[in-house]
Amino acid sequence: MQSERSHRKDEHVFLAEKTFQQTATAGFDQVRFCHDPLPETAVAEVDLKPDLFGWRWPFFINAMTGGSAQTGQLNAKLGRIARATGLALASGSQTVALAEPALAPTFSTLRENDPDGFLLANIGTSHGVDAGAAAVAMLQANALEVHLNAVQETVMPEGERDFHWAAQLAAIVDASSVPVIAKEVGFGMTRDGLAKLQALGVRYVDIGGRGGTNFAQVENLRRPARDFAYLQDFGQTTCESLLEATAVDGLTILATGGVRSPLDILKALRLGASAVGIAGQVLHWLVQEGEAAAIAHLQAWQDQLALLMAMLGAKDLCALRQVPIVLGPDLTHYAEARGLTI
Repeated sequence: MQSERSHRKDEHVFLAEKTFQQTATAGFDQVRFCHDPLPETAVAEVDLKPDLFGWRWPFFINAMTGGSAQTGQLNAKLGRIARATGLALASGSQTVALAEPALAPTFSTLRENDPDGFLLANIGTSHGVDAGAAAVAMLQANALEVHLNAVQETVMPEGERDFHWAAQLAAIVDASSVPVIAKEVGFGMTRDGLAKLQALGVRYVDIGGRGGTNFAQVENLRRPARDFAYLQDFGQTTCESLLEATAVDGLTILATGGVRSPLDILKALRLGASAVGIAGQVLHWLVQEGEAAAIAHLQAWQDQLALLMAMLGAKDLCALRQVPIVLGPDLTHYAEARGLTI
């Protein structure tokens, strides 16, 4: 019989796809590049390699799933997709496999299908140093995501109710044999939150902004009374969070949440991200069109990134940061209200 934890993994995948929106609300519509009719750049001159972990591409496949027979099959496909595209790949939360070791193969299949790829393990902050090491070992992972999901836990019917996480996170960062990325799961971050993370020794942060998969909505759909609908718009969008991050020096910022096109990737990079994660869009392709189609879409994005960079006159990601942009009124108002320098 399937355990409650394992069943929840299937529910999350079903509801994430059910609530997927092709038009996201992460704020990318509020960021416009200024066009130069003489870009004086060729596609052959473009270097997309980010200054991060030796990655080849400035975007990666972020955490999704694992922990049941069905999600294990999805992870096997994700591993093959990552291998075919050369993209880094993050596991879904491995906490369930730490509690139920029989489920570990639903995660380790990522490594089996992507033996030489860059894999990120994933645990919740409350599970501590030993859990972090076990999650890394399970995947022979190259890095560890530690997710911060207080909003999700609040709405989750069986969620945690003690959010004393700082000491545990500091301990995980200090003890880890691989880089640790503190990751929000869709509710964004402020400069104050980022400064707190930095003070704990965190060097890498995925701001995980609002606008993509909405775990307040997902968990609320699992509640009989649907009584947390008012949290559906809680938190900072991806673009708001990136503006917040400009106020904190010394952190390497990754951005996930509502990325729906290669242009969204470039906008996030222009706003300060070192790399960009995509999850819901990949899951949507995989579920609706299949593994081969997901690979084809991602390869098309890789090709289009170089084309767009040349169009913008940016030969590398440093040059991209110098391309002029205009922010829309909503994002400008947010920055002004928060006292952020644009």
